[in-house]
Amino acid sequence: MKTTLFAMLITCATGAMAQGYGAAVMTTPYQFPEHPEYAERHLMATEQNLRGKESPYTFEKGEIPLKDVVIPSIHIPLGDVARRVRLEHETAKKADIVWVD
Repeated sequence: MKTTLFAMLITCATGAMAQGYGAAVMTTPYQFPEHPEYAERHLMATEQNLRGKESPYTFEKGEIPLKDVVIPSIHIPLGDVARRVRLEHETAKKADIVWVD
């Protein structure tokens, strides 16, 4: 038991020392590349179609009135929905056999 514990201690100590010495020898500061035009204003790239020239998908420029796009939804009051659910529950088919323990 003592021998195994001593061997594990030596192994861990050797690994820790190797990491410490290796890191001290091989460290170099990171040099960030410079991009002088990064924040300046410039023209945007030309438009490209990502789907190819034969794509069936098209787009148009312009504005469409909202009434032409939006489908009007019908609002049903919550009370009416509850009454309909209760009626469906009353008229639903019930089980023929009732098991009682």
